[in-house]
Amino acid sequence: MEQEHKSVEKMWGKYLTSIGESTYNTNKNYTSWHFCDNEKSANDLAKLVREEIKSGTSSLYYFYGVENEELPMEDNHSVITKWNGIAQCVIRTKKVTVLPFKDVNKKFAKIEGEGDKSLTYWRKVHIDFFTRELKELEMEFSQDMLVVFEEFEVVYK
Repeated sequence: MEQEHKSVEKMWGKYLTSIGESTYNTNKNYTSWHFCDNEKSANDLAKLVREEIKSGTSSLYYFYGVENEELPMEDNHSVITKWNGIAQCVIRTKKVTVLPFKDVNKKFAKIEGEGDKSLTYWRKVHIDFFTRELKELEMEFSQDMLVVFEEFEVVYK
């Protein structure tokens, strides 16, 4: 398991202090992660989140089962990092929607805040990304595949 950068725990502690809690006296937990599968995209997307332009993300439902990972849930907290693991901000999940890729609409594309925020752009970059992810498992992307769409807000930066 990769060790998390010291900035992540430090930012989490500062967030808890800002809401009147401490790491010793809280019922809140967090995960830390970066976006995407390459450094440039991961860093660009973290910046969009920090600037509160990007307030949503999506992933393939299939991978939660493969990686034995829980689906995001409302009120989950995450420390968003750059590619190198350095903490950028803390987000709180506001809403989780599971739907077929083909049913993602303009509203979701705009919430993701990437590129020109159009559905056309969203579909292109996500088909490219999901195709790369699935190729490793010798699977093909289908527009019927379920997408987990997570809406969030920045609660600390």
